[in-house]
Amino acid sequence: MTKAHYFKLNKTPLLLAVVSLAFYIAFAYDLERTDTIKLLMLYAGLFFLFYKILQLAKHDFKLLTWLAFLFRAVFILAIPNLSQDFYRFIWDGRMIIEGINPYLFTPESFIAKNTFPIAQAQELYNGMGLLSASHFTNYPPLNQICFVIAGLFAGKNILGSVIVLRFLIIAADFGTLYFGKRLLEKLKLPGHNIFWYILNPFIIIEMTGNLHFESVMIFFLVVCLYLILLGKWHWAAITFACSVSIKLIPLIFLPLLYQKLGLKKSIVFYGIVATVTLFLFAPFYNSTFINNYAETVGLWFQNFEFNASLYYIAREIGYFFRGYNEIAIIGKYTAIVVFLFVLIMALARKNKTTKQLITAMLLSLTFYYFTTTTVHPWYIATLLFLSIFTRFRFALVWSFMVILSYTAYIQADYQENIWAIALEYIIVFSVFLYELTKKRYTFEDKLT
Repeated sequence: MTKAHYFKLNKTPLLLAVVSLAFYIAFAYDLERTDTIKLLMLYAGLFFLFYKILQLAKHDFKLLTWLAFLFRAVFILAIPNLSQDFYRFIWDGRMIIEGINPYLFTPESFIAKNTFPIAQAQELYNGMGLLSASHFTNYPPLNQICFVIAGLFAGKNILGSVIVLRFLIIAADFGTLYFGKRLLEKLKLPGHNIFWYILNPFIIIEMTGNLHFESVMIFFLVVCLYLILLGKWHWAAITFACSVSIKLIPLIFLPLLYQKLGLKKSIVFYGIVATVTLFLFAPFYNSTFINNYAETVGLWFQNFEFNASLYYIAREIGYFFRGYNEIAIIGKYTAIVVFLFVLIMALARKNKTTKQLITAMLLSLTFYYFTTTTVHPWYIATLLFLSIFTRFRFALVWSFMVILSYTAYIQADYQENIWAIALEYIIVFSVFLYELTKKRYTFEDKLT
């Protein structure tokens, strides 16, 4: 193929990439969370361009890889505009550098006493908001190490800390690109499927843009899955523990590994995961650590609510019969139901091959998100990643529809738009149920 012919074939995706680049620049530097109409229009445009680029250039791995880097590079100097969590990340990292255990003190406990234990304490406190500032940190130890790295390289500059955190996330994404492609090829699936994750505007915006560390968690998870496929399950257990030590959510997958590994290997695998996880938590341990951490994690089940689906229906039923919000009771029973569902998936469903295992992981996590009280947009990243190894593409649809949850910020005082949430879940549930019943359906069929 001549260079002229190659350029002719790739001219359209390159033009689409230029338009995408302009949209990402607008997203990063000219958008507020309260600009809902602009947010929705930019996101819809980016998603359409993303779909068309993959449709036209899905076999051009080199081009797509460069675009994945270029679109992320746009955000390097930008302060996150859709999430304020990064202020707490910076706070925790600087606390550890000062020799203060972030699991034992809330930011509010210092500011209320007019005490400023770290550089830019007041600015970080104001940025993270009262909800975060009034609770103990819930970020696991390996995540805290990422925050420490930002503090070491930029201990007195917020933008500098943001840049360091962003480079860590970008590095994790490209690690996922490498191992994800290899895992797909080992499973005899199209290697370009990895770009449904890597090039997805949702991933670029929520991870690189808004600094959510699901990217790092997913990197360790894909390495774990790859090592399991190679039979190196001891090393896989270590990487699984690292994934848990970034975000706790992979713990839901532990029972599902039983069939794949067998009884003896499973026991050793679980033992390694527990040992490595406890080792990583050990430097932060003291007599009050467990109570503080358990209390903080429990808030996600019994206090917080955002962008939920079945829970909101249960909540309305509770209002009808009891006259008040039953979140504490509903959250407790939901956790039990999810645990039982995962056990059923682990024991009653066939999960012996890697493809079957990943599908079980996808369905188990989906059930959890369909029933839980809180589904922040970035939570969908794990579903999206797992889905590329399966026949299911509802998570791809969800990664588009989840932007509707940001309509809650159309006003500064924050109030969810229940109609927008209803539209989001009607579409997501419809696609999910369709895919459950149409076993031969694949999203790639729509690209030909």
